[in-house]
Amino acid sequence: MRFAAEPAHAHDRPERAGIVLVNLGTPEAPTPKAVRRYLAEFLSDPRVVEIPRALWLPILHGVILRTRPSKSAAKYAAIWSSEGSPLLVWTRTQAVRLLGSLGERGHAVLVQHAMRYGKPSIPAALDALKEQGATRVLVLPLYPQYAASTTGSTIDAVQAWTCRVRRVPELRMVNQFHDDAGTIDALATRVQDHWMREGRGRMLVMSFHGLPARSLALGDPYHCQCLKTARLLADRLGLTREEHQVTFQSRFGRARWLEPYTDATLRKLAQQGLERVDVICPGFVADCLETLEEIGIEGRSTFVAAGGKDFHLIPCLNDSPAWIDALAKLAIRHLQGWPTQPESDSELRHRRERALGVGARR
Repeated sequence: MRFAAEPAHAHDRPERAGIVLVNLGTPEAPTPKAVRRYLAEFLSDPRVVEIPRALWLPILHGVILRTRPSKSAAKYAAIWSSEGSPLLVWTRTQAVRLLGSLGERGHAVLVQHAMRYGKPSIPAALDALKEQGATRVLVLPLYPQYAASTTGSTIDAVQAWTCRVRRVPELRMVNQFHDDAGTIDALATRVQDHWMREGRGRMLVMSFHGLPARSLALGDPYHCQCLKTARLLADRLGLTREEHQVTFQSRFGRARWLEPYTDATLRKLAQQGLERVDVICPGFVADCLETLEEIGIEGRSTFVAAGGKDFHLIPCLNDSPAWIDALAKLAIRHLQGWPTQPESDSELRHRRERALGVGARR
């Protein structure tokens, strides 16, 4: 096996810990060409589409990648900001805020952000941490609930990277944080802040990303973890069973997915005479295509077309102070036992002298 070239080991370099925040991914631009490149990588992952390759790849390249990029590009264009993809912007901002929050708590930790599909890639982020001297790396996928197609795929990418580097850093993975108290508090604060500004509706819909229904039978804890997140959030907000509903969005293909479906629920609520609905997406920590376009635009249209009047999409956690605080505490728990304190002047001097052999000559 041939490994990627690495700089010579430096004996006077301190041991450092790093964090990679990983989100799903985004095209580089809201254009058919960029979306086609992104979808080709995303939908080629056997973790994402669990269909035999011999059957799936001809469909992907012969049909989907010929028709879907233009439609998806228009959707991305509808939510693209002057800074770029909202998902990339928020993930990058979270990494910067996390670095600052850890520093304020006295932890000298390196932080990089990455996308499972698209740029910056997971290998690029890990390479950057190694170049900065990280010998211990915490991989923190920004998916509160575990699914093979998200967290599992992230772990695959990290393991593939380890196969090409000579010195593999000590690695830790965060598998899920669906019931993390800080995250639940941050979600509750997000809802309460919205209600203080906009008033409160009679129904809060908690919309999670969907998965094929068979994923539950295959062993994914995702469905159960979504329900637990929803229950904890409802309890934290003091909601009764009649005041909230759990739904699943983003169906793809003809197979049965986790139910109830978000679009069908919004339509039904409006048809039943509900004039206002509030929607939050607790499975997403950053606003993206699935929240801003699928829920904020398409979901709103579905609700209004069925007779609803007032549709409120509650923003994701993004860079809210409560979320950055929760993220920092989550990271610190998983960093325990690793050196994260900045070196004192005396420690720095001693390490340099030891590397130069000064101590041996005394």
